[in-house]
Amino acid sequence: MFIDSHQHFWKYNDNDYGWISDANSAIKRDFLPSDLAGSLKTTGVDGSIAVHARQSLQETTWLLELARKNASILGVVGWLPLCSPDIAGEFEHFSGQPKLVGARHVVHDEPDDDFILRDDFNEGVRHIGRHGLVYDILIFAKHLPNTIIFIDRHPEMQFVVDHIAKPTIIEGKFDEEWRKNMLELGRRPNVACKVSGMTAEVHGESWCVPLFQPYFDTVLEAFGPQRLMFGSDWPVCLLMTEYVRWFKSVNAMIRTLSADEQSAILGVNAQQIYSLDGAGGGSSLYEEWTVAQ
Repeated sequence: MFIDSHQHFWKYNDNDYGWISDANSAIKRDFLPSDLAGSLKTTGVDGSIAVHARQSLQETTWLLELARKNASILGVVGWLPLCSPDIAGEFEHFSGQPKLVGARHVVHDEPDDDFILRDDFNEGVRHIGRHGLVYDILIFAKHLPNTIIFIDRHPEMQFVVDHIAKPTIIEGKFDEEWRKNMLELGRRPNVACKVSGMTAEVHGESWCVPLFQPYFDTVLEAFGPQRLMFGSDWPVCLLMTEYVRWFKSVNAMIRTLSADEQSAILGVNAQQIYSLDGAGGGSSLYEEWTVAQ
């Protein structure tokens, strides 16, 4: 069972995707399930979790409609107005949507570094827990101390840290403060972590598996193989790598683990943590592809 725990779809326009600059022309176009299908087939990944790329209810509704029409979309992590006084009503709007498995807010874009500790935001997050959904945490490494405080307010909820909390990755300069905070975060059993988005944090023109290995080793130490998940961050990853290369790189980083541990990271954990339905068994294409490597 092989699942991509983190990817995006969008129909591009200048207003909604202003963060995609001219320098990022490789992703300045539409990306839909048909565009991802070839990469899933090549790697043998059975399906994915689609994560919102816009903070709007329209986006969440659109992703759920895509999921209804495309069996390869196993779940949706959408956006909800968590600071709204009518957050309970918004949840009612999405009741009966089995593929809505989680919610997320782009905390790292908030001008207030203490945003994650706001009372109204935390009340909205409590509603996520009451509905049995996962909350995805999108932060920079600098937000980790506040994130630990935040998580301790919700010990009954399931959290997932996106993109290993976005440390700055520079050759020859490992982020020891990030490591310390991730190890502390990993002591909370209700937190998992996505091995995703790492290429976007590289400060340099190129990257390789040895550059990422110390960061992977840290999250492995912090969370163990039962709380890590492979994620591609496609199509954002296309700015630095192709889908197949990233999948191959994650396989290289986990190569010393047992077969069961590798399977957990490549899909079993995502199915369990997000309570996914409809995830089939591991594809024989995956076995053929890995043998060929």
